[in-house]
Amino acid sequence: MFNGSKVLAVIPARGGSKGIPKKNIAQVAGKPLISYTTELTQNLPWLDSTVVSTDSQEIAEVATQTPGVEIVWRPDELSGDRIGDHPVLRHAIRAREEQTGERYDIVLMLQPTSPLRTINDVEGCITTLQDGHWDAVWSVSETELTYHPRKQLALSPEGKLEFVIPGGHAIVARQELASVFHRNGVCYAFARDFLVNSESTYSEAKTSAVVTPGAHISIDTPEDLIAVEKIILGGKG
Repeated sequence: MFNGSKVLAVIPARGGSKGIPKKNIAQVAGKPLISYTTELTQNLPWLDSTVVSTDSQEIAEVATQTPGVEIVWRPDELSGDRIGDHPVLRHAIRAREEQTGERYDIVLMLQPTSPLRTINDVEGCITTLQDGHWDAVWSVSETELTYHPRKQLALSPEGKLEFVIPGGHAIVARQELASVFHRNGVCYAFARDFLVNSESTYSEAKTSAVVTPGAHISIDTPEDLIAVEKIILGGKG
């Protein structure tokens, strides 16, 4: 339990990755990618339960090599590449509560594609959720000003160059740009009742964020795998 709340960690890991075949169990610095996440949960003694939501026997076999990790099998309708996080999480909550007879208060989503997360990152999310009585807390990184939304451009069907946000052409100095952030996939923390009773992982009125320091790469391409491996191996050197 975390400050009196029962906590369920859900690691979503479907088997049908297209960009990187078998991405969730791809070798990164000598270890399956998902193992970085399952092993981190062993260092969170306040977790009451950790499950991997998957449709892959191969992923399940790798994931359960970490003690304490259980499997929630996805039904066919949750196995496609166009399935969002919310239905997967809601299914995992209900399935795990049925398995254990327990009722959880907080749900963490720890995606295996973010292996550089730290214990402090995760604890920062759950602490913020509790302290602020939020429905949801997302981990985010500050966006480099080079990629600030007020600098972004689009081409119309006729080929006309336009600013995505009107008035972007008037920005002259970097100091005129307020900080913006993007989600980095490190950690999501949710109030259980919000997830079960809503249709989204975002609450219009009660979502907050934790800015997680350091380099966080959400793995989507083979190049991302190489970059993460270099960071991991560099840290060991």
